[in-house]
Amino acid sequence: MGADGYSEGKAMEKSIKIQCHNISKTFIQKGKVEVPVIRDVSLAVHENEFLVILGPGQSGKSTLLRIIAGLETPDKGYAAMSDGPIVGPGADRGLVFQGYMLFAWETVFGNVEMGLKLRNVPKAERREIAMHYIDLVGLSGFEKHYPHQLSGGMKQRVGIARAYANSPQVMLLDEPFGQLDAQTRMFMQQEISRIWEQEKRTIIFVTNNIDEALYLGDRIVLMEGKLPGTIKEEFPVNLPRPREHTDMELLRMREVITDRTELVL
Repeated sequence: MGADGYSEGKAMEKSIKIQCHNISKTFIQKGKVEVPVIRDVSLAVHENEFLVILGPGQSGKSTLLRIIAGLETPDKGYAAMSDGPIVGPGADRGLVFQGYMLFAWETVFGNVEMGLKLRNVPKAERREIAMHYIDLVGLSGFEKHYPHQLSGGMKQRVGIARAYANSPQVMLLDEPFGQLDAQTRMFMQQEISRIWEQEKRTIIFVTNNIDEALYLGDRIVLMEGKLPGTIKEEFPVNLPRPREHTDMELLRMREVITDRTELVL
């Protein structure tokens, strides 16, 4: 048996990339106060799906993502990739956080190639890979710039390129555009959608913004707006890409989701 009931021999539906089964997590704060953060969350994420986990602050969505990333361990239940249980961080999952998390002393190129360098990828090969993803995120010409020379949107694009350069099976993005101004945020939504179309792989994207969720997601998982976090409802988003924020069906879905929660637009 694997992690908390997961059997390594257990068959998973072919199209499912990640399975979360009855996950619960409680944190112990100072004074040994127990804070239940997630309760009995089950979720299947499909191959190459763009899944959005939507919820207000303090709904457990980031903790769920951290469990999938292997940075937290559930108290109950399990999270698994198609090839086995998740027991810690792995190269099969790339992470992009809200904070830029760049190495200040490294250039754009140095940041993007870092994971490849740590894995001892030959210099010529890692240069080719790093330059491919720098170009993919629209930063060609900025290879020698340092983080302090970049705008917020550019810094986040470096983080995205670095994650993609390690060739993960799954990309995990935790409110990556939360620190950006409205115009840059909209631009980055367009960029991440474009990159996903070009480099198809599974994405799990956490946000508290309804418009962002509808613009990006194939499916939206709505978290209950209180702790412990549970899944309140799911919404398939069957809209063609590229999408427009003014699309009538998108606006209709926004109204439905707004009626069901307390979220920002």
